[in-house]
Amino acid sequence: MESRSVGVIAIIVKERNTAAQEVNEVLSQYGSIILGRLGLPYRERNLNIITLIVDASTDQIGALTGKLGRIENVTVKSTLAKL
Repeated sequence: MESRSVGVIAIIVKERNTAAQEVNEVLSQYGSIILGRLGLPYRERNLNIITLIVDASTDQIGALTGKLGRIENVTVKSTLAKL
């Protein structure tokens, strides 16, 4: 049986104009593991903050965060609760 985790992923996008399309493409690829998504613009700092609630294997979560982390001007952190 596959071990699954529930977790929260925080994504900070520094340059929305250059990174938003790539971020959304990656998130679309992993849409089946995303339970919820909240995006907030922080205009004063020219940042966009996205939080995701995910339910997936640690390998799937790692693949998602790895792809996001390779996008220029994107920072990603995650925390998981093993079930």
